[in-house]
Amino acid sequence: MPLSFLTAGESHGPALTAILDGIPAGLPLPDEIINRELSRRQQGYGAGGRMKIEKDTVQILGGVMAGLTTGAPLALLVKNSDHNKWQGQSIPPLTTPRPGHADLTGAVKYGYRDLRPTLERSSARETTMRVAVGAICKQLLGQFGIVVGGYVKSIGEVEGSFDGLPYAARFEAAEASEVRCPDPLAAEKMRARIQQIIHGKDTLGGVLEIVVLNLPVGLGSYAQWNQRLEARLALAVMSVQAMKGVEIGEAFENTRRPGTLAHDAIDLEAASGALLRPSNRAGGTEGGISNGQPLVIRAAMKPIATTLTPQNTVDLATGQPGPTQYERSDFCPVPRAVPILEAMVAFVLAEALLEKLGGDALEDLKPRFAALRQARLADLEMDNHGHIWWPE
Repeated sequence: MPLSFLTAGESHGPALTAILDGIPAGLPLPDEIINRELSRRQQGYGAGGRMKIEKDTVQILGGVMAGLTTGAPLALLVKNSDHNKWQGQSIPPLTTPRPGHADLTGAVKYGYRDLRPTLERSSARETTMRVAVGAICKQLLGQFGIVVGGYVKSIGEVEGSFDGLPYAARFEAAEASEVRCPDPLAAEKMRARIQQIIHGKDTLGGVLEIVVLNLPVGLGSYAQWNQRLEARLALAVMSVQAMKGVEIGEAFENTRRPGTLAHDAIDLEAASGALLRPSNRAGGTEGGISNGQPLVIRAAMKPIATTLTPQNTVDLATGQPGPTQYERSDFCPVPRAVPILEAMVAFVLAEALLEKLGGDALEDLKPRFAALRQARLADLEMDNHGHIWWPE
């Protein structure tokens, strides 16, 4: 069965839930692994007041016994601490849609008489459960040495510079930064810019990079459009609230280069027979398939739609133009988005890895992973003979 998950719950409802199906049996899964990722999601300069209220912890309600997955669906629950303030209360209707949010489009689609149902479900609070699911997928990938990490490349007009810094060092430096940027000088400027935007009652977006190390060759496929690894990753990244753009590797920069300078040459290491690349402009995929290079994904996150400074809108109840109503939110969610994107990328890669390996238990998968073909001459038995294609 393919790996899949669903989330349910509202931003101010009693709880958020997820069911993750398809994780093999035998995966060690202590609560701490998930709670650590949930905590990362709540950290980052520029977060709003909600993060001071919620201290997310997971309850695993099914699919785990004695600390190991059973192969059955995993049921996860995270309670909303803020629910107590909303339960049984009379909540004023929300009738002024915020530009850039799902308020208006959701009301048109579903015929709501109040915009709050859209707000409650479309809220990024839902990503709590994506991070919980992603933590499990990270744990699975980690059994094969695959590492998923991320960091902030830019916030507003401030961009970090860390060329030459190894990816593992970038991950570590990012986690020590309030804005999750590995460049200390840029991080200081980002923090100052966020502080400025808070005082200005506005919001900021930015660019994030997610990188995957030690990924084997051969995940994904070119055989069907929806099996291409880049397409699946792009869908996962763009599904996250406020993400409006994605690229794999140096996609946009490559558009300004001639073809001879846009691709990654293939070299041979004579001693091992390994096929190596001196560059990684493709970002770890070729033809919809992972090529063994670091997988590099870059995502553009817009400034979120909820601003303290009112924006022009129309009150749908009165038909009169007027200002938006403020709903508590972040000023700059970019640092907090790093673990969310890591989670979605981890899910896609865990799904692709399970497709490649098959098997119902972790002990089935490990020997199959060890036997995977690699990009080396010894694994590529070319017969060097011509063939008659499509004979009559």
